[in-house]
Amino acid sequence: MKNLILVGFMGTGKTTVGVALADSLGIAHKDLDHAIIEEAGCSIPELFARHGEAYFRDLESRLLQQLLDNGPQVLTTGGGAVLRKQNVEVMLAKGTVIALHASEEELIRRLENDTSRPLLAGGVAERVRTLLAERAGAYDFAPIQVDTTGKSLQAVVDEIRAQVVESAEDGQQ
Repeated sequence: MKNLILVGFMGTGKTTVGVALADSLGIAHKDLDHAIIEEAGCSIPELFARHGEAYFRDLESRLLQQLLDNGPQVLTTGGGAVLRKQNVEVMLAKGTVIALHASEEELIRRLENDTSRPLLAGGVAERVRTLLAERAGAYDFAPIQVDTTGKSLQAVVDEIRAQVVESAEDGQQ
């Protein structure tokens, strides 16, 4: 089995789905943001405050490469991991990429009380709308696309599993 890499905008359910998907497949789950926190020795908001977004993105790219060399696993990424072309290339080369989506309204609802995301500072609804516009198309490279809006966790996991099997069968033909 290849690495399964979950990408998508913040609040789409990557970590929650990733843990459940890994459990259902009996493989490890790794979270890129948790690896960054462990490596940096501080929270992501602290890392942004101390060193800025560019430093964070450099660390994210380095750890993404390292983690993908240790598969098979389900790897969940931060919403901005796809902003660097090199990250997209390594994800496509080292696994099957699955993009999770949710409606704007659903994302705002899920994120409205989350204070752990530095990119949402200054008003969640406005920042979500702005970032969605800036990132339009950023997740389209993923061969598997799943909308999580209004779906149960089990339904999302089942949909991903079905598409991963179908994708693997298509690749063998």
